[in-house]
Amino acid sequence: MNRAPLIDPFARPITYLRVSVTDRCDFRCTYCMTENMQFLPKKDLLSLEELDRLCSAFIDLGVEKLRVTGGEPLVRKNILSFFRAMSRHLDSGALKELTLTTNGSQLARFAPELAACGVRRVNVSLDTLVPEKFAAITRWGRLDQVLDGIRAATAAGIRVKINAVALKGFNEDELIPLTRWCADQGHDLTFIEVMPMGEMGEENRLDQYWPLSDVQARLTQDYNVSDLPDRTGGPARYVRLAETGQRVGFITPLTHNFCESCNRVRVTCKGELFMCLGQEDMADLRAPLRASADNTALVAAIRAAIARKPKGHDFDYSRQHVAGQMSRHMSHTGG
Repeated sequence: MNRAPLIDPFARPITYLRVSVTDRCDFRCTYCMTENMQFLPKKDLLSLEELDRLCSAFIDLGVEKLRVTGGEPLVRKNILSFFRAMSRHLDSGALKELTLTTNGSQLARFAPELAACGVRRVNVSLDTLVPEKFAAITRWGRLDQVLDGIRAATAAGIRVKINAVALKGFNEDELIPLTRWCADQGHDLTFIEVMPMGEMGEENRLDQYWPLSDVQARLTQDYNVSDLPDRTGGPARYVRLAETGQRVGFITPLTHNFCESCNRVRVTCKGELFMCLGQEDMADLRAPLRASADNTALVAAIRAAIARKPKGHDFDYSRQHVAGQMSRHMSHTGG
C-alpha cells in the first residue's frame, strides 16, 4: 500500500481527522438540532470495526491526531471498545493524540476508562452555567449532570477545555462569569461563533450571531489581554488573560477565516469524507470500505478526495443574510 503522507492541492499536510461515531445525541441544542430529529438508520452507520479500519487507514497515511465526535459520541453503544482499539496507535507512537468532543453528560460514567485508553484531554460543550438557561438551550440536558462529568474527567487526569458558542441575547451576560469559572476550575476556554449549519431558518441564525471580535473587545474591559502564537492543530486563535494566566481561544469561521492552515478533514458516521466543513463536496468511503477486506480501494478513495480539498469555505453573515449556508446539521458532520 502507498503510505506517502496526505498532502492537499495547497501543500497542506492532512494530519488531523475528526470522525463522527454517531449522529445521535441525548441533548437537542437549539443551534445544532431540531427537537424532533430524524436520525440515520443503524444499517447506514459504520460499525465500530469499520470505524477502526477507516481510522487506522488514515493513521497509516500520516494522521497524528484523532478527535472522536458525534452527535454525542459517548451514547454510541460499546464506544469504549473503539477507544481501546485506537489506543494501540498511541502505544505504537503513530498517533500523537486521541481525544473527543462531548456534551459531558456521560463523562461521569466513562472518564476513568477514557483516561486508561490514553485520552488526555476532552472538549466539553458548555454555553451557560445557569441551570434554567442550560435546560432551555439543550432542551433535554441537565447542568448538574454535565458539571459532575467535568469533575470526573478532571479527577481521572483528563484536561478539560470548555467550548462555548457565543449566542447574542443568550449568554452575553455570562462572558465574564464563565471566564472566571474556567479560571477557578483550571479549564481552558474557547468561544465559537455560531455557524450556518442545518435548516433552522436564516433569520434565527442572524438573531443568534454574536461576533467574537465583540467578545474579545468586552474581555479587554475586565482583563489585560495579549495575543498568543499557540496552535493546537485546530482553528482557534488564543489570547492570555494576565490577571488569571488562563488561555482563551476564539474560533471565528465568519469574522476571521482560518483556512490557510487547515490540516484536518471530517468523516461522518456513515463514512462520508468532508474535506471542508463549509463545503458540500464529499467522498463516500463506506462503499470501498465494505466492498473489500483489502484497503487498496479505500486508500485510493481517500487520496482522490484529498486531491479535491478546497482552499477554504464561504461562511458569511454580511449583508444580513447567511451566505454559504450548509443544509446538513452539525450533528451529521460531527462537531
